Amino acid sequence: MSLENVMLRCILRAKIHMATVTDSNLAYEGSITIDEKIIKAAGILPYEQVMVSNLNNGERFETYVIPGKAGSGEICLNGPTARKGVVGDKVIVFCYSYYRESELSGLEPKIVRLDLENKIVRQGKK
Repeated sequence: MSLENVMLRCILRAKIHMATVTDSNLAYEGSITIDEKIIKAAGILPYEQVMVSNLNNGERFETYVIPGKAGSGEICLNGPTARKGVVGDKVIVFCYSYYRESELSGLEPKIVRLDLENKIVRQGKK
């Protein structure tokens, strides 16, 4: 059996670009709440693992997504993640998946770009 048949590569599958943090809730157990319309556009499922990168302070952290009210523009850092940013910070949310070599050809991430109010301004591949 060749290595290509068993090895999986971790590849970017979806990205929410330039989201603005709208709230933080230190008392919550943990996660990031994201407007349901935004996560659906990106193809990210509720409770799916994501990596978040904060453009304002350089923090990077992994957590899971909780869907917020659709159309609300909500991006809320919950629990310990509330210590990783403040309201108004710009963040990028990355979602990775594992793929076999044979699945990589033509693979492109789904990217959702947001405006200053977390409304979708563009979505699609690359």
